[in-house]
Amino acid sequence: MSTKIIAFVDGSIYSASVCEHAAWAAKRLGVPVDLLHVLGRREAVEQPDLSGSIKLGARTTLMAELAALDEQRAKLVAHRGRAILDDAQALLTKAGVTEVTTHLRHGDLIETLGEREAEAELILIGKRGEAADFAIGHLGSNLERIVRAAHRPILVAARAFTPIKKVLIAYDGGTSAMKAVDYIARSPLFADLEISVVAVGTKNPATEKGLADAASLLRAAGIVAQTAIAPGQPETALGKLVEEAGYDMVVMGAYGHSRIRSLIIGSTTTAMVRSCKVPILLMR
Repeated sequence: MSTKIIAFVDGSIYSASVCEHAAWAAKRLGVPVDLLHVLGRREAVEQPDLSGSIKLGARTTLMAELAALDEQRAKLVAHRGRAILDDAQALLTKAGVTEVTTHLRHGDLIETLGEREAEAELILIGKRGEAADFAIGHLGSNLERIVRAAHRPILVAARAFTPIKKVLIAYDGGTSAMKAVDYIARSPLFADLEISVVAVGTKNPATEKGLADAASLLRAAGIVAQTAIAPGQPETALGKLVEEAGYDMVVMGAYGHSRIRSLIIGSTTTAMVRSCKVPILLMR
């Protein structure tokens, strides 16, 4: 049963935004928040042999000193992780979320997600990680891995949180797009928000019917949605529309093509996440 929000925080400049988006969603859904900070294997202490050909007594002393330094580093990394979680919890508490738990985990991020996502209504992650300031044109190294591995909706937080009032559903006629429409129709997360369903490309009967079906599904849930067809390519046309029309969130299906095809020609999903300055809710 989906009963909580899982939010990954890593100490980057996106962590505060992740917490603010989590607070917004938690209050609308009426569910608690689980904060997770994962110490990956790359942060595990390595023990290179620095002793060379020095004498046995000195070698023994050096190895003991290295072991002590490794232990100290491991403690510092754990203390930093706990401090990140404490700061994140304080932000959520300040925002009015009373049910917050924190978890410091060691291991692989995807393994941690797999262990916990069954109870998640929503998973939150920042668009970029700790190297955000040094990789403006790139996405966080874990983002695509999480989106491809997860079975729950993924909310990718933008750099800064703004109140969400106007939502664009990027509709391409695929299974994940209709899943996104159905999720919006059923979720209290989108109650009373302004919803638009937009397809990109040329007007044709199939696209018009798909938009009409999406609007009908939303209308049955009490949501009156606008529909439109925008010319151009999705990654450019939708990004321009979001900025010009002042949308606060984009909802779209994630990675509709195969991973191999995405590696060859790129992915609309990746391009949208990279270019849009608003949070993006991705549905698998």
